Amino acid sequence: MTRSTRSRAAIGSVAAAALALAGCSGAGGGGGEYDPDEAIELEISWWGDDDRARLFGEVIDLFEEEYPNITVVETPVGAPDDLFNRLATDFAGGGSTAPDVFALGGAKPQEYGELGALLDLSTVSEQLGSSAYPDFSLTSATVDDTLYGLPTGGNATAAFINVGIFEQAGVPLPQEGWTWDDLVAAAGQIGSAGLTNESGNPIYGIDLRIQDIMGTYAAQVSEVGMYDWDGKLGVDAGQVAGWYEIEQRLLANGGLPDPSVVTANWQLPPDQQPFTIGQAAITFGYTNLMSAYSAAGEVQMMLPPTDTELSGVALLPSAYWSVNAASEHPQAAAMLVDWFLHEPAAAELILDTRGVPFNPDTLAVVSPLLEGPAKTAADYVDIVFDEGVVAPPQPAGGSIMNELSQRMEAEVLFGRMTPDEAAAQWTDELGAALAE
Repeated sequence: MTRSTRSRAAIGSVAAAALALAGCSGAGGGGGEYDPDEAIELEISWWGDDDRARLFGEVIDLFEEEYPNITVVETPVGAPDDLFNRLATDFAGGGSTAPDVFALGGAKPQEYGELGALLDLSTVSEQLGSSAYPDFSLTSATVDDTLYGLPTGGNATAAFINVGIFEQAGVPLPQEGWTWDDLVAAAGQIGSAGLTNESGNPIYGIDLRIQDIMGTYAAQVSEVGMYDWDGKLGVDAGQVAGWYEIEQRLLANGGLPDPSVVTANWQLPPDQQPFTIGQAAITFGYTNLMSAYSAAGEVQMMLPPTDTELSGVALLPSAYWSVNAASEHPQAAAMLVDWFLHEPAAAELILDTRGVPFNPDTLAVVSPLLEGPAKTAADYVDIVFDEGVVAPPQPAGGSIMNELSQRMEAEVLFGRMTPDEAAAQWTDELGAALAE
């Protein structure tokens, strides 16, 4: 890694302050030593589809067979915000109604850790060890040197290349070490060649969703990345304008489709994205999308272009498992998290569905079982271990970054703002959100 890892609490959001005032004390919830003869009930909550619910149900069945005195109540939800909204309400009331174990993502481990709503994992270290995890994988769940969660596994941003489209267009495949000029040129050649896919739809040079690359680009051009270790903005307007200038060039040379197509594609699920249906030569996304993107044909993964010595790619945890500080059974709850993350039988079921495991022992169980697109993604993650950067955690106010980047992208592509104007507004709005 090219940057050292440091732990830093996020700047608290207005919502976090409100929760703190509501009385989240941070004290551990009752519960003494774990008693194998005591009948214990634990609640666990996560987000995901029905397939994930069925998979985690199998993992929990094995846990209950191993610990027959523990009954696990499963309360999965469909989307992260569904869970986060519930937790906000539960923690505002002191946390006693929140699940014992739950998944967290984004800035939530920082927010809730700073509030004292999460269990200090050092208090259950006998049940849930963390020493084998790389330091960078714990950054986003560490507040003032206290660890409040362990990562389910990780993904990294990659460039995905449709080999068949490059060959069809007669354009040489990108090589490692390529630059943004290289990407603009290749995308422009392909996008303006008049090619169509099997359904007769036009082939684009690049299928671009700004939220999948903005953080990587920021980490290439700035000293620390999107944010610094104090929870402040790590990029300036000139650096942000550089990205919007790249998009402007892609639009001018035919690499990007019409702006109306770009904005319509922002929120498409992976199976409907132009790259997946063979309608784009290049896209950016996380490694866990490799299985979906492989539907496009022969797909290669590589580090994104860069004009600096940094790849800008960070290996990011997909989510964290955390324990409610108010849980009546903290040790049993820690045992459940340990089962999900470290039990070989569970690892054989979960594999890489929550990202490539960061725990070396779990990774040793999972790696030999991966094949096809999953193995390709895992091999790429291995490259990122050597070539990637360490990203400071996303502060609470950073939750607006994706929407803000999209909004300013639309202003530039539709010609309503220059890259400099859009970048100035971008830094003003995000900086203000972080200051709150």
